[in-house]
Amino acid sequence: MTLWSGETVGCAEQDAIASIRVRSRSALCKLLVDPDLQFGRCYVRGDLEVDGPLADLLAAAYSGASSHTSWRLRLSQLLGLYHRAIGAERARRNARYHYEVGEEFYRLWLDPTLTYSCAYFPSEDTTLEQAQIAKLDLVCRKLGLEAGQHVIEAGSGWGSLALYMAENYGVRVTAYNTASAQVAYARRLAAERGLSDRVTFVGADYREIRGRCDRFVAVGMLEHVGRKHYRLLGEIIARSLEPHGRGLLHTIGRGRPRPMNPWIREAIFPGGHAPSVSEIMAVLEPNDLTVCDLENLRPHYARTLECWLERFEAVAEQVEKRYGSEFTRMWRLYLAGAIASFRTGWLDLYQVVFVP
Repeated sequence: MTLWSGETVGCAEQDAIASIRVRSRSALCKLLVDPDLQFGRCYVRGDLEVDGPLADLLAAAYSGASSHTSWRLRLSQLLGLYHRAIGAERARRNARYHYEVGEEFYRLWLDPTLTYSCAYFPSEDTTLEQAQIAKLDLVCRKLGLEAGQHVIEAGSGWGSLALYMAENYGVRVTAYNTASAQVAYARRLAAERGLSDRVTFVGADYREIRGRCDRFVAVGMLEHVGRKHYRLLGEIIARSLEPHGRGLLHTIGRGRPRPMNPWIREAIFPGGHAPSVSEIMAVLEPNDLTVCDLENLRPHYARTLECWLERFEAVAEQVEKRYGSEFTRMWRLYLAGAIASFRTGWLDLYQVVFVP
């Protein structure tokens, strides 16, 4: 670490994973008081710079961190600063905060389907594009889709899964999403591919789901619901599923209950929470929904994020020119931090299949 004065502290340069430059005494004080929050803030503002692989540096930090919750975090939990109830309107704002950046931004570095969730890599030489299609098909096979079935999807993103299910498995899909830009894009795509009669994209929150279905799926949506609403989500799923039905939840998770990183909650996913398996059960068990399969795809998400960061860095100059330097640094840190979290086991990726 190099300080604003030019003084260097830490291990020998040849042993260092990366070097950190702290630009001011104020930045150092903030880091010492609240590193979890202030590292992200200082990095994004340019008060702190990293030379070397950012993901490797963060992975080393996570690996060396205590597995016990700090006293500050425990106090915050007692004060109710974490896991606050998320109402319907707040849930809409939380989703829009991250997903309403616009199609143009995500198109720069996601695969052509704009699938913004963990891919599935069957082999070492699988490309990101192939892995995202493989993930879509994996979800369809786990759901046991058959032609003519009705599927309800909660949180449909840019529409890749809904369109894939209709096009390749002959099902009818009703997909709910609060992000208006994504809904508009998905509707255009459905029309272009002649699928508007089989896929309906609804600009609404999961609380507004109506009707019955043979299959229920939510990919990357549970993270935004808020723990206090898990039981309600389960009630909606149970009410929607036919007796012979099946559902799948695909969610970022944790090995045990604990809050998200405070900077991630502030800058990337306001109101977000990565549930443990026991917390996921709060969606299912009270509503007599029985788990029949659970898989952890953590290594696949680490690799997905590595692909995303590589593609992001390839267009970083375009991103900075269009959105600014702080926005670019924020996304770089988010992707690198996510890589580190999945590499070290701080985060998991669960696919949970269940039946009534």
